[in-house]
Amino acid sequence: MAKIIKHDRVIEDDWQVVRPGDDGAPANVVIPAGPVLLPMPLWLAGREEFIARQATGEKLGVWLSPTDEPADIAADINHFSVIAIDFPRFVDGRGYSSARLLRSRYDYRGELRAIGDVQRDQLFYLRRVGFDAFAIRPDHDIHAALQSLRDFSGAYQFSSDIGLSLRRPNQSPAAGMTAA
Repeated sequence: MAKIIKHDRVIEDDWQVVRPGDDGAPANVVIPAGPVLLPMPLWLAGREEFIARQATGEKLGVWLSPTDEPADIAADINHFSVIAIDFPRFVDGRGYSSARLLRSRYDYRGELRAIGDVQRDQLFYLRRVGFDAFAIRPDHDIHAALQSLRDFSGAYQFSSDIGLSLRRPNQSPAAGMTAA
C-alpha cells in the first residue's frame, strides 16, 4: 500500500487516484472499489450519480488538474472529505493558487492533498497555502521529505498554516517609513 504524509506523519494511504485514459473521455474511466479520487471533469459529468453513491457510504473525493477551476466545485465542497491537486510537473505552480482559493475563498476544511510530481523542496510552501497531505513522488524518500516540513521555523507572511506572521499584527509593511 502506498504511503503519504498527512498531518506531519507518514501513514498508509488507501485512496486511489483515478486517471482518465488516453482519450480523456469521462465515459471510458473505470472506477475501482474503495476510496477514490476522481478527476474533476468526471465528477462534474456524473455529479448526481456520485452524490447518490456517497449516500451509501462510498468514499469519493476529487482531484483538480492545473487547468481546473476550484470555483467549478465550490457548490459541492461539502461532498468531499479529500480534495487533491495534481502537480504534473515540478515547475507548474498553478496548484498553489487553487489550494489557497479552496482554503480561503471557499472555506474548504477537509483534507487537501498534493499529488503528482510532489518533491521535498515543495512541502514547506505547499503547507503554507493550505495543503495538509502530500503524496510524494515514489522515487523520493518520504521520510526525508517529512523532515523538510521543519526546514524553516518561522515565516514573515500570513498564510493558511498559521494565522500570525513574525511582523507585529498592527504593523503594516511600510510602518515606520516617512514620506520624503
